[in-house]
Amino acid sequence: MSGPGGRTEIRALPVGERALLVEVADGEAAGALHAELLRRRAAGLLPAVREIVPAARTVLLDGLDDPVRFARELAEWEIPARPAHAGEAVEVPVRYDGPDLASVAALWGMTEDEVAAVHSAAEFRVAFCGFAPGFGYLIGLPERYAVPRRATPRTSVPAGSVGLAGPYTGVYPRSSPGGWQLIGTTELELWDPARQPAALLAPGARVRFVVEPVRR
Repeated sequence: MSGPGGRTEIRALPVGERALLVEVADGEAAGALHAELLRRRAAGLLPAVREIVPAARTVLLDGLDDPVRFARELAEWEIPARPAHAGEAVEVPVRYDGPDLASVAALWGMTEDEVAAVHSAAEFRVAFCGFAPGFGYLIGLPERYAVPRRATPRTSVPAGSVGLAGPYTGVYPRSSPGGWQLIGTTELELWDPARQPAALLAPGARVRFVVEPVRR
């Protein structure tokens, strides 16, 4: 697997008899590997695999006939950088009215309106999904805007809450406990079992937040 300075080390670990967990250096490397796996599968250049699941620094391949053999082949791959713009962006209308907006503004050293402007100007990408059905971990904010989780998590976060934690932005698809810093609200349905696909956001998808007026 190649990077800017040459071949990048990866670690491929068998999981059971039919799966392989591939560890890479960081989220960018995981995104690039995931994109290349999908590209090769679409082109018929990948061995049969049931699922390809990216995470923060790993990609899981499940349903391989010979994980050990594929791990050897993968070590020789040249992985291109992930394309900067791939596919149409999913637009998420959001009211920047979250209960932690003032705290985030203080952390960023700006006004609440400026937080909304910075956040909505960024172009996000779904790095991976998890925590709850339909919950995507979105990256796209510069590193300086990373924020800590709340010291005391909330026992119930309303569905549609837009939150920040570390380098990630996320939208709660349903009411659940959570410790993210809540900066806004959307009425967009992130998870609908009656829809195909049920999840609005999938790994690799581009996302933009569109400012809606705050209700007074």
